[in-house]
Amino acid sequence: MNNPAHYPAARPRRLRQSDWVRRMTREHQLSSDDLIWALVVHDGVEDEIPVAAMPEAPRLSVRAAAKAAKRAQDLGIPAIALFPHIDPAKKDAAGNEALNPNGLVCTAVRAMKDAAPNVGLMVDVALDPFTDHGHDGLLGNGRILNDETIAVLTEQALIQVKAGADIVAPSDMMDGRIGAIRTALEREGHQDTLIMSYAAKYASAFYGPYREAIGSGKLGSGAHANPGDKRTYQMDSANTDESLREVALDIAEGADMVMVKPGLPYLDIVRRVKDAFAVPTYAFQVSGEYAMLKAAGANGWLDEERAVMESLLAFKRAGADGIITYFAPRAVQLLHGHS
Repeated sequence: MNNPAHYPAARPRRLRQSDWVRRMTREHQLSSDDLIWALVVHDGVEDEIPVAAMPEAPRLSVRAAAKAAKRAQDLGIPAIALFPHIDPAKKDAAGNEALNPNGLVCTAVRAMKDAAPNVGLMVDVALDPFTDHGHDGLLGNGRILNDETIAVLTEQALIQVKAGADIVAPSDMMDGRIGAIRTALEREGHQDTLIMSYAAKYASAFYGPYREAIGSGKLGSGAHANPGDKRTYQMDSANTDESLREVALDIAEGADMVMVKPGLPYLDIVRRVKDAFAVPTYAFQVSGEYAMLKAAGANGWLDEERAVMESLLAFKRAGADGIITYFAPRAVQLLHGHS
């Protein structure tokens, strides 16, 4: 970058001296349009069930989720990302409850669309909320079965779309699942359904609170649990070029949007993906990031409100078109000046 001026001709602080000039020269902006609200729905009667590791982000009943959808509409939040916590008695090794058209996800989607038809609903396509072993796919002889899992995921996606989901978001990281789902959607007349692919999803320590929230437990705890982690299908944290290969494959197979997960620890990946492909690119500020900010704020170690907004702006600065976050409604309130 060429800047021929030198001090005192150049005084960069002139552009920082007051609020109006800082706003006028600000390079990146955050708005409600950038946010997708992540929330967990449960199949019980209690409107809210606290999650210890995620203060102020409880599991919601279907009724409460419908109210949340209306709140999102009122706040101008364009979409909600929905994740289920089902009765453990409904879980099995094959995740069969994922294919129930009257199950929790489909019931919640219908109720939320009725309450707020103008809010987009993004549903998770994966088996981990439904399996007793907590993995995203089917197990066989100690391995995650790729192609067999894809067949189930494709059926799951179709069922969710028929219930009213606007975006299907495969988070499983099976090879080839985007192409299979896109082909099925086209075949069944759902050519307008969006696919947001978890294209660069890393095997991360930052998912722990989410697993508590959806009740998937510790890997290895189910009757058929083996292997004990997700590293054979989620990406290695040391890799960056691999993310570009994954994204390229998913775009070629029919993804409309791509996601990097987790968020803040992988801002370099967000930037590389956006620069390389120039497609709608999203980042997921995951449960561990949420929990850390909440804990630091509760202990007075950080100014929580400022830290939250700074973290969200960091995604925009890195090139993200939007952020999936549990902070969405709070962030909108802060954007509107409500503390």
